Amino acid sequence: MKRTDIKNIFCVILIVTVISLTGCFSFEDKPQSVDYGAAENWAYLGVGEGKDADVFMICPTVDTRDEWNMSLSDVETKAAFLGALNMERGIYEDHARLYAPYYRQAAMKVYELERSEREPYLKAAYADVSAAFSHYLENDNEGRPIILAGFSQGADMCLRLATEFFDGEELADRLVAVYAIGWVLTEDMAAEYPQLKAASGETDTGVVISFECESESVEDTFIIPRGTKALSINPLNWRTDGTPAAKEENLGACFTDYDGNIVKEVPALCGCYIDVDRGVLKVTDVLSSDYPPVVPGLPDGAYHVYDYQFFYLNLRENVKARLNCFLVD
Repeated sequence: MKRTDIKNIFCVILIVTVISLTGCFSFEDKPQSVDYGAAENWAYLGVGEGKDADVFMICPTVDTRDEWNMSLSDVETKAAFLGALNMERGIYEDHARLYAPYYRQAAMKVYELERSEREPYLKAAYADVSAAFSHYLENDNEGRPIILAGFSQGADMCLRLATEFFDGEELADRLVAVYAIGWVLTEDMAAEYPQLKAASGETDTGVVISFECESESVEDTFIIPRGTKALSINPLNWRTDGTPAAKEENLGACFTDYDGNIVKEVPALCGCYIDVDRGVLKVTDVLSSDYPPVVPGLPDGAYHVYDYQFFYLNLRENVKARLNCFLVD
């Protein structure tokens, strides 16, 4: 075999090895930065006038395609993205202007990976969220009070925003609260990042409101794995211990559509209490067969997709209460 042939074979092997080590990205696959100065890259951009605060909302996982991160040119998935935000907006829109960027979120299949293997795709998603929030601060906020709000992957992104941006006094003084629902705030995270201060009551501010719902029979999910201790708060009685809240304390579960309309409202649907061992929110008075898990990989009795809906009206009242306390202080 000629020396040139050997050299060519070696080069091919080297190229294939490099591609495999870099996660099979081609030059075309390298993500370009998103221009958040362009209105089309925002689902909400200052929606609502005459409000006392801003809410920066981050969408949950809606990308179910066979890809690792959502494409911003995917019209169908972007419509689902906006619809998912609309389902939550009624909790916040009476009290705050709405801001929500489109971002290249991690697709659903990322959550089938081991936790450590998910991180490259979640970091890619967060790079967009961070860039959007920086643009919002520089161009839109104008010193107004800020609420961070997200569900599921959106809650994860909220916690990352809080760690990056709210460790300094100036922004910390603008933070009303972080509604990071459907994800986990752990004791280790709170110890490492003092700005991730778990809520301890109904009206404290500058805090993280977090919980994840399950039936009493569930012991382990990929959101709060067995052995993980979450720092949660009960959205009915606003306690952090195991004190049960009766269903009569539930002002109303609301089930919304992609336009944000409440299509069904059920007062006193369910009660709940915090499992003091895992910190997860255990929901009572409903049957798991009536509320299937929907999300792949979650067991029966995992009420993840209902975290907002089960406690919709209590959460809406709580946003008002915390903002009022913030403005008085």
